Amino acid sequence: MPDTLSLSMSDDYQPSAFYFTVMFGATLGLADTSFKEVSGISAELETETVIEGGENRYVHTLPTHYKSRSLQLKRGLASTSSPLVKWCISVFEGDFVRPILAQPLVVCLMNADGLPIRSWSFANAYPVKWEVEAFGSEKNEVAIENITLSYNYSNRLT
Repeated sequence: MPDTLSLSMSDDYQPSAFYFTVMFGATLGLADTSFKEVSGISAELETETVIEGGENRYVHTLPTHYKSRSLQLKRGLASTSSPLVKWCISVFEGDFVRPILAQPLVVCLMNADGLPIRSWSFANAYPVKWEVEAFGSEKNEVAIENITLSYNYSNRLT
């Protein structure tokens, strides 16, 4: 029997970017993890330039360490009963009385059948910025909150 994930990845079309899920370690399966946008999925190496001694034509670029960007999540303003909002409140309004609870995070890009075609995991994620976009009397839009998360490292799962 063929692997379902392999079948979903063998389709001859480019995946759309609008069907995705975000799952947190402490909020798995809760509806509060619906987002308008996820950005910042990337991997980058810091490099160091080394000039070869005695041979002026050669310059080597050597990797030094992995550099991760922050992950940005955008969604409609959620209620204070949301587990994600509670987590942000504990970090930003907790006065560092308790340690910050870092959580694993998984982002999945889904196909039309609801199966993941690409997945990324983020280790030890925690909020570093929580912002509400500007209100405007001439706008007819949903109020949006932006949550920026830091993480130790990420892995592409599929």
